[in-house]
Amino acid sequence: MTLIMQMNRVVIAAYVTKKPECRYLPSGTPVANVRVGESSRYEDSSRETKEHTNWHSLSFYGKLADVALALEKGDNVYVDGRIEQRQFAPRDGSKPRTVHEIVVTQCHVIAPVRSGTKAADAAGKNAANESLGAGAEVENDWPVAG
Repeated sequence: MTLIMQMNRVVIAAYVTKKPECRYLPSGTPVANVRVGESSRYEDSSRETKEHTNWHSLSFYGKLADVALALEKGDNVYVDGRIEQRQFAPRDGSKPRTVHEIVVTQCHVIAPVRSGTKAADAAGKNAANESLGAGAEVENDWPVAG
């Protein structure tokens, strides 16, 4: 008997690169989109230190959208989620595009950009993190170009 295992899980600690944006699906479900960046350093063959940055698109659905909207540019966040691929038709009528994004199931603020912000308050209370843990339901009914 052959055992086939599949897993789609992403864990990232990164910095928020711009203020989150929110939209609503036709069902009324809020979706917040956040861009984050994380960097790694390495030594090249000439022993010079180089840095490489990866950029990621995050999507927060439902109640997690409220958590995302509390984030600010510069916040250091820890997110747990899964990678999803989707297609959409651009409004300008050009051919459909495929995007990869991380659908967030948990979010924790590691270090807010400054204290006294909404994200810092959320990090201190940690209420959203506990009530919307790994079992949080995430609804996906975005339009798919076909």
